[in-house]
Amino acid sequence: MKVTTGTTGAEVFFERRDVVVARVDGELKDLEQPLPEGAEVQGVTIDSPDGLNVLRHSTAHVMAQAVQQLRPDAKLGIGPYITDGFYFDFDVAEPFTPEDLRQLEKMMLKIVNQNQKFVRRVVSEDEAREAMKNEPYKLELLGKKNDAVDAGEGVNVEVGAGDITIYDNVDRKSGDSVWCDLCRGPHLPNTKLISNAFALTRSSAAYWLGNQNNQQLQRIYGTAWPTKDALKAYQERIAEAERRDHRKLGAELDLFSFPDELGSGLPVFHPKGGIIRKAMEDYSRQRHVDAGYEFVYTPHITKGHLYEVSGHLDWYREGMFPAMHIDAELNEDGTVRKPGQDYYLKPMNCPMHNLIFRSRGRSYRELPLRLFEFGSVYRYEKSGVVHGLTRVRGMTQDDAHIYCTREQMKDELTGTLNFVLGLLKDYGLDDFYLELSTKNEDKFVGDDTAWEEATRTLAEVAEASGLELVPDPGGAAFYGPKISVQAKDALGRTWQMSTIQLDFNLPERFELEYQAADGTRQRPVMIHRALFGSVERFMGVLTEHYAGAFPAWLAPVQVVGIPVAETFNDYMFDVVDQLKAAGIRAEVDISSDRFPKKIRTASKDKIPFVLIAGGEDAEAGAVSFRFRDGSQDNGVPVAEAVQRIVDAVRNRTS
Repeated sequence: MKVTTGTTGAEVFFERRDVVVARVDGELKDLEQPLPEGAEVQGVTIDSPDGLNVLRHSTAHVMAQAVQQLRPDAKLGIGPYITDGFYFDFDVAEPFTPEDLRQLEKMMLKIVNQNQKFVRRVVSEDEAREAMKNEPYKLELLGKKNDAVDAGEGVNVEVGAGDITIYDNVDRKSGDSVWCDLCRGPHLPNTKLISNAFALTRSSAAYWLGNQNNQQLQRIYGTAWPTKDALKAYQERIAEAERRDHRKLGAELDLFSFPDELGSGLPVFHPKGGIIRKAMEDYSRQRHVDAGYEFVYTPHITKGHLYEVSGHLDWYREGMFPAMHIDAELNEDGTVRKPGQDYYLKPMNCPMHNLIFRSRGRSYRELPLRLFEFGSVYRYEKSGVVHGLTRVRGMTQDDAHIYCTREQMKDELTGTLNFVLGLLKDYGLDDFYLELSTKNEDKFVGDDTAWEEATRTLAEVAEASGLELVPDPGGAAFYGPKISVQAKDALGRTWQMSTIQLDFNLPERFELEYQAADGTRQRPVMIHRALFGSVERFMGVLTEHYAGAFPAWLAPVQVVGIPVAETFNDYMFDVVDQLKAAGIRAEVDISSDRFPKKIRTASKDKIPFVLIAGGEDAEAGAVSFRFRDGSQDNGVPVAEAVQRIVDAVRNRTS
């Protein structure tokens, strides 16, 4: 709708109690702000994505107000909204305790029920500095207002281009400001709209502006929702996510571990985890063979010069492990007779695959050339971000590099995208959207024309897939734009899976050539493609997606035979031998546990199929099927039971 000068959003949406801010010519504004003549105005409801962000940022202000009531000496950092919640950083003498968080929640509820108004105030920089004179971190932010986007996470919610604003929490009865903060807004009209649908979740240490050279502050995280029911639903999702935590399940199911003796981010896979990993890799290998990929193998370490050529030492050095200086020879007096060289653990496989391409002359008849490797790479992730299998320092990438002509490029990209989507579906992920990462203007190599062509081609391929395409400005690697496949798991969480990157630059840097049909020497186009991303991360995602109950084709133990009594052990061993002969991973539970305990153990171990045999089964040459959901199918002939299981595994149907 269009409005006249002086009208406020509150007046326009007076009858819409669910509208908490207005979108004015595309920008979010507080409802109390006067609207310009002819402005296009839309109401933003509290349950919309933008409305939730405003709700959570407003709740962060209420939390900060409560913190300064509880700890008057607390100095304010920043308090942005984040996915599903918010946080606020504080400089305090002592870390917050769980009891502090419980007390703060009670204090916040009192503030909410006071129905304080959020009032926007435009100030000069001098006025802002006077208002924030006791808040050193806010004074520092004022000095960053012209580069807020690059100053650190959350800075742009405090200051930025345009007016400097302070938000006062105003007591309705007295009209006095009881608390204020430097903030760009917008905010809810009042605290009452927060209701009781919020919770403080945890506290942790955090460096000011995310820089480890800065002061360490204390961060409190929280969440807020439009209704108490929505909050409870979120808390149930979080509880389910904790039950599905792959680190917890990995220990319970004896799949993998993270020994301190090896170091952070360096997992080991136990026999059962090894079976899952091998099944994942074997199926992927076969699919790659069918799709015309050729397998290569490259070393884990290389001379540093290789990464000077590729550009990694210029653009990715901080993500690499430090160099090992070796091969130096010294004279008896300590002087250098032969200088040594720097070697690096490889962070990427692509430079080595380029050397394979360049090892001999290539013809257009060989293209597209699709090289594939399960290649181990090593990246120096900061200790604070290492997380189970999903963020490690040593990983195995299912890495492919496709070399093709300019004319083949679009078809190869389309075929590659269809290939990775089909393979991900085979592993049980089928809810996707695509993200297009474009050039980071401060971190790229090559010319603009090549980048524009690469970006346009990727966009066309992504759009032709029919999947939603979301922009990721500045998210590309330094050598080319990329499409990433974003997959949702059973809990609706999004994980970045496969990436497809188009690269005109590395072929230039490595002087890659092929002989074209007309006899000229041409540069190939290079497509980088990782399907799992890393085997470790993909296994962590699948563990949580399936809550450890892997489909039969991936399960470490596919069948457990449980005799009702010891008398039937031999009969059950005969059944299991038939399954093993058919390639099924099966075993018999002949432990001393009682029969009900064996059933519970199989359930706890998330075995896909349990076969039970007693007297009637043995006489009839049959078994009873027990499934993971507790259902049972009795009196199934052994041959039929074996075939059912073989079909389920072969067809990946359970």
